[in-house]
Formats: sequence, structure tokens, C-alpha cells
Amino acid sequence: MNPNLASLQLYPFQRLAQLKQGLVGNPKHEHVALSIGEPKHPAPDFIVNALASEAAIKASLGTYPTTLGSPALRSSIANWLARRFRTKVDPATQVLPVAGTREALFSFGQAVLSGKPDALAVVPNPFYQIYEGAALLRGAQLCFANCTAATGYQPDFDSITDKQWQHTELVYLCSPGNPTGRTLPMDQLQALIALADRWDFIIAADECYSEIYPDEANPPVGLLEACTAMGNPTFERCVVFHSLSKRSNLPGLRSGFVAGDAQILAEYFAYRTYEGCALPALTQQVSSLAWDDEVHVVANRAAYREKFAAVLPILQRGFDIPASDGGFYCWLPLEGDDQIFAAKLFEREHITVLPGSFLGRNSTNPASTLNSDQGNPGTNHVRVAWVAPLDQCIDAAERLLDSV
Repeated sequence: MNPNLASLQLYPFQRLAQLKQGLVGNPKHEHVALSIGEPKHPAPDFIVNALASEAAIKASLGTYPTTLGSPALRSSIANWLARRFRTKVDPATQVLPVAGTREALFSFGQAVLSGKPDALAVVPNPFYQIYEGAALLRGAQLCFANCTAATGYQPDFDSITDKQWQHTELVYLCSPGNPTGRTLPMDQLQALIALADRWDFIIAADECYSEIYPDEANPPVGLLEACTAMGNPTFERCVVFHSLSKRSNLPGLRSGFVAGDAQILAEYFAYRTYEGCALPALTQQVSSLAWDDEVHVVANRAAYREKFAAVLPILQRGFDIPASDGGFYCWLPLEGDDQIFAAKLFEREHITVLPGSFLGRNSTNPASTLNSDQGNPGTNHVRVAWVAPLDQCIDAAERLLDSV
């Protein structure tokens, strides 16, 4: 067995199941699950209809799919990137379809990390646990950029020393962030790109929440957009990960893409040909339809905006809620222990949320005056995913307020 398997911690939802074991939710209330970021808005009808085409199903089942993806899909992705981020991407060399960003974020770490004993992977803290698993199973060490109230819940890249940057091979970003909802602005992205050029590391930007944001006129900035703006049209050392799961309410389709530096993607493609993760032909066809359409995305964004407009005024009566720039999470600070809070909330109100400590790691960095005594920055927070129907979200917000 791979000895690095022993370094993996239980996945957050396994820990949540253990926390809830033996607990009984208050039967007076309907259970509201706000713990997992699984979109519950309806899938677009035109996608469902395309998936139901008998002729298309038969053709897809009789075809080995290509790892590189169809020209039509790669062209749709490149056109979407041009519309959304005002950046020109070559569909032949700078785009790779993937079976959802979770698969790709993990396998990318396996492909690009060297395996050297002193290799570092920098991750925000708290974070999506796939980043950690990818780094640890490749034998890399983790370096945490803590996201705390003192940093405005942005990753504290200033705390990372030159010696640490010298050994850094990969930086994972998440913007808008999971769980904090904060986005990295253009200047911070460009400063990180400059560090990548100086220290020769790769930036992997998880942008799967980029299409859910509060202001229709101010979408979050993307990494490739930042590259273009600073005169780096080849996206050297930079790749982005996008998915249809959140954007189009299609988590079960398992469809996304990686785009950016053509040289990196060429080598990652070679890795993927062995991994055996090509999207079925029908999945590729309907994915192309989804990337070509924005009407359903605007409607989806409006539905989340309606939820936040309803629940935030309720929660703000009892919680000091950090600003959120995108995504569908609230990152709620607590005065007490987050695990105790989550357990009691389930018992008393029949609501499931995710303890923030499950998403973070203990981290002490003497180089940072902000984070030197931080410990686990997820502690005393809970993540609330507003994925339930609007009426359930409003009811849950009221009961959350009552639990304070």
C-alpha cells in the first residue's frame, strides 16, 4: 500500500457522520441539510432533453470517448472563457475536458508534483480537502495560507517565507472561496503570478463557484483574466478548473474542464491518457450545450441572490457574518465550539451544518504576525450551504438565529 495513505485524515462528511452518530434530530422540524455544497436547483430542461435522446444514447454507448475531448466541446469552452473572462484560449492546446473538477484537482497534483521530499504545496486554510489529499499522496508537504478574520478571510500569502516559496511546486487557489466566499481581486492574483514567475511554481485555480455572485455587473475575476491583463497571453504556470456542477446545477453529470498553460496541459494530457477518465461522448455533447447557454446561469444566480437577500437580514441579527463575494456558503463565526454547536443544532432544530474545524488544519507560522498563534482557522465557525429550497432556507435561518 502507498505509505502516504496513512497521512490522510477522514473526509469532512465522514467526520460529520461520526459527530451525528447516535443523535436524533428534533422531530417537530423537517430536516434541512445545509452541510454539503450539492446544488438542489433543477437541472436545465434542455440538458435533460438532450440526455434523454435515444439516438444520442445509442451512439454514445457504442463509442470509446477521447481523453482530449471533442473539438465541439473544446470550442464551446474556449468561447465561454472568451465571453466570461475576456481572454483568448486556443481550444486545441489550452483546454482539456475533465470528469468534474474534483477528479481533476486531485489528478493534477499527482501529475505536476515532483515527489521530492522537500516539495511544498501551498493551500488556503480552511480549504477543499481534495487539495490536501492530492499533495500528501504525492509525498509533498503542505504549507498553509490561513484565512482568518484578521486577513479579511483571504489567504495570508504574506506569511509564506522566501525559503518556503523556494520549495513550492504547486499553489491551490479557490476563488470564490470554499468555505469563506471571498474572491481574490485582480491585484492579488497578479502578485501571485509574479511570485510563480520568480520561484517557478504552478498555480491551480479552482474557480468552480465563479458563476454564483451577488452583483450581476461585477463577476469575480479569473486567473487567466489576470494573466491576460498583465501581458501573459500564454498563461505561463497558470491553469484554471471550471465545472458545470454549480454553474448549471449538474453535479451528477461530472463534467468540467482545465484550461491554461499549453505546455503544462500537454504533459497533464499524457498523464490523463493513462488514467482512463475520458468523458462519455453524450456527456461531452450536452456539456457543449451547457457552456453555450447563459440564460439558465443567470436564472440560477438570481435564485441564489434571492436566498441571500432573505436569509442574511435574519442571520445578521445574531451573527457577525463576514462579507461574501461569491458562491452559496455563509461562513458563520461562533463564540463557542463549532462541533458542539453543530451537534446541538441538529438535535434541537434538525438542521445539519458543517463544523469549520473539519475544513481546516492546525497551522502555526512564526513568520506571520497575524497567524502565529492561529491554530486551526476553521475552529469556532460553521459552513452553511444555502442549497435547499427558499422556504426551507428562510425557516432554517430563523432557527439558526434561535440557536445563538
